[in-house]
Amino acid sequence: MPVQGELIEYTFEGDTYEGYVAYDSDLEGTRPGVLVSHAWGGRGDFENARADDLAALGYTAFALDVYGQGIRGKSREENRALMTPLMEDRALLQRRLIKSLTTMRAHPTVDQARTAIIGYCFGGLCAIDLARAGSNILGAVSIHGLLQGIDNDDAPKPISASVLALHGWDDPMATPDTVLVFADEMKTRQADWQLHAYGNTVHAFTNPQAQDPEFGTVYSALADQRSWLAITDFLSEVLAESGQ
Repeated sequence: MPVQGELIEYTFEGDTYEGYVAYDSDLEGTRPGVLVSHAWGGRGDFENARADDLAALGYTAFALDVYGQGIRGKSREENRALMTPLMEDRALLQRRLIKSLTTMRAHPTVDQARTAIIGYCFGGLCAIDLARAGSNILGAVSIHGLLQGIDNDDAPKPISASVLALHGWDDPMATPDTVLVFADEMKTRQADWQLHAYGNTVHAFTNPQAQDPEFGTVYSALADQRSWLAITDFLSEVLAESGQ
């Protein structure tokens, strides 16, 4: 199946963003759309490759951008400087995510009624935040994601999307206490949610470039394989046509 990829510029609140869309050009008509949300360094080859993988499965996939066109981090310090303002202003983050969703839905190959999001690390938090924002997506997948809720959210809205969290149990960036708070939040928000916890696994387990045990980021081929199966099964379930 020929996967076609192209960059798409979009503007929001006076700034320009650039995403990457991938789809099978031989398929006729529309098909479900899946957002791919990037880690703290910004959209890069990793997220683009996941979009290509999803396109090969018959989806239109859009690797989104919440930092701005050409804005990427090149070190932990730069990555943290890019991510922190959005962690501190979750309403702004959610608006940028919703704009990315709207942009993907405008693509002529996308069935606007069947959309979902997956995200890695910081992008995992983005995936859950898009569901928290009350957007009418059908599913959200966090892969070794940050699971923090929104501190100033005094009246959390119900989450209508199905939620899947794929988590390394030994992840120092999302400790067991954080996971339990996340579970309580999902219950409070009346979500249809799942948690897959992988033992002997830390942060960034899907990234082959992650090899820093002291920082808590180590690739795991087994967890990577298991999580991809979980992602594809979940998307197949939540994005199935009505009546199937």
